[in-house]
Amino acid sequence: MTFDARQIIEKLRDKQELNPNELTGFAQGLASGAVTDAQAGAFAMAALLNGMSDPDRVALTLAMRDSGDVMRWDLPSPAIDKHSTGGVGDCVSLLLAPALAALGACVPMVSGRGLGHTGGTLDKLESIPGLKTEVTDARFHEIVERVGCAIVSASGSIAPADKRLYAIRDVTGTVESIDLITASILSKKLAAGLEALVLDVKCGSGAFMTTPEDARALAQSLVTTANGAGCKTSALITDMNQPLCPTLGNALEVMTVMEALTTGEVDNILCDVTCALGGELMVLAGLAMDADQAAWAVRDTLTDGSAAERFGQMISELGGPADFVDHWRDRLPSAPVVRDVLSQEPGYVAEMDGHALGMAVVHLGGGRMKGGDKVDPAVGLSNCCMIGEYLDADNLIATIHAKSVEEADQAEAAIRAAIRLASEAPNEPPLVYEKVSL
Repeated sequence: MTFDARQIIEKLRDKQELNPNELTGFAQGLASGAVTDAQAGAFAMAALLNGMSDPDRVALTLAMRDSGDVMRWDLPSPAIDKHSTGGVGDCVSLLLAPALAALGACVPMVSGRGLGHTGGTLDKLESIPGLKTEVTDARFHEIVERVGCAIVSASGSIAPADKRLYAIRDVTGTVESIDLITASILSKKLAAGLEALVLDVKCGSGAFMTTPEDARALAQSLVTTANGAGCKTSALITDMNQPLCPTLGNALEVMTVMEALTTGEVDNILCDVTCALGGELMVLAGLAMDADQAAWAVRDTLTDGSAAERFGQMISELGGPADFVDHWRDRLPSAPVVRDVLSQEPGYVAEMDGHALGMAVVHLGGGRMKGGDKVDPAVGLSNCCMIGEYLDADNLIATIHAKSVEEADQAEAAIRAAIRLASEAPNEPPLVYEKVSL
């Protein structure tokens, strides 16, 4: 397809409507290299400064999706998935995918790695010895058909236009464009051939969107665009002013998941968010009529062992231990230095800097400062306190898992600086701020 990249940039600069053919050509040019880095940067800056109309954003998303392979499924129920905009202690995917599979849903989940202060689902899974998330498309299909769910990494042939534009946005100061964030997220998700998608848009100190207004704007953009592209989608804006679970770090978060799956202890905010998202997704997919009833059905799979069974099958199919569900405590790596951090004064936990806690884990080696950094699966934090909790002077704030005493010292200083105590109990943040749908 012939196109003039300069003309497209000029139209976006001048706030003129683009047509789908122009955006298709631009996306193909991104993937092939016909669009130069300078042109891609100019396009991104024009989108950031002027915004895009709903039709243009839908067209860009579909064009970026179609710049590579798009999966097709022949399954007994709709292909469905969940996406989170990123937070700390967020291991919902590891609970939700097997829970939905246990209810008869099909969940082909193409996930990502951690970057910055947020953890990545693939890094968490790969803390399990032997497990590999890079599989062929044929193997991906086989696992989903056999187990009902699979969590894998995206192949290089998925949305190559997004990969190119994402890298350019990172070095041109245009990462914050809601239109381009939307197209980036959805082009990859829609390339997985989904029929329904629920979005977990995080809001708070540990999220990329720190204010309710920014979170709502992103949620509305994502929901409008995904539905415009033909995928039934809604979003829940959920709180990220504190970690979603009491552990941060790859193997440690898998331990929290396994405790939920194997002990039936699901009375916590991690499982509450999992069930809320699962209930919403079951309704979107036409597998349930009422989201609240479906949420209870999701919870039942966490307590009756059926989600654990599916999780174990998925782990085995991806190369992990066949007996992982029964022996997970013996299979996961552990750090050589474990240190309890005690409160030095009494008080209620009033505020937590989620970004700082996430970065403390990154500096322990549990995350990446840049793409390609090696991750230590064993390090992180456990036993993290929660907002509203009252601490005596000798109560735990958190437990550090580190490679060395020096790194534990640095983490302790960061943790103490990230948590503020008060003499009066604070108002605890709501679990879900609002639902966004068409």
